[in-house]
Amino acid sequence: MKICFAASSGGHLEQLMMLFPLMNKHDSFILTERTQYNFNSKNLKAYDVTQINRREKTFIIKLFILIIESFVIFFKEKPDAVISTGALATVPICLLAKLFRKKLIFIESFSKISSPTITGRIMYRVADLFLIQWEELKKFYPNAIYGGGIY
Repeated sequence: MKICFAASSGGHLEQLMMLFPLMNKHDSFILTERTQYNFNSKNLKAYDVTQINRREKTFIIKLFILIIESFVIFFKEKPDAVISTGALATVPICLLAKLFRKKLIFIESFSKISSPTITGRIMYRVADLFLIQWEELKKFYPNAIYGGGIY
């Protein structure tokens, strides 16, 4: 089974890398944002995509580029599943997974204790498995599975 592990840079990526033992057991690759932040991919194949911010004036242009980049990576790698901790830069690869009937697992951010993320609200509707790290989020995601923290 080939798995795409997708996360924005920073804290989202740090959370995702806590799943390294799972990454190591499967044919895996990482998709994250292209930033000045260098991370240790631990010798796993990693792809950098355009960093995007919904408040930027160039949002639509960057979103279009991000969709194309995600499409190319998706068809090059052909993952059987996508596991994501968010955020916005991961939405295209997650939606591609659903469009092509691959499994999608979304893990809501550890930093969100009392309110949902925008990406979480989107992914809750489409994910095959939606995990929360805080029981308090059940009021926003009643069908989510509480898995505890991944730290």
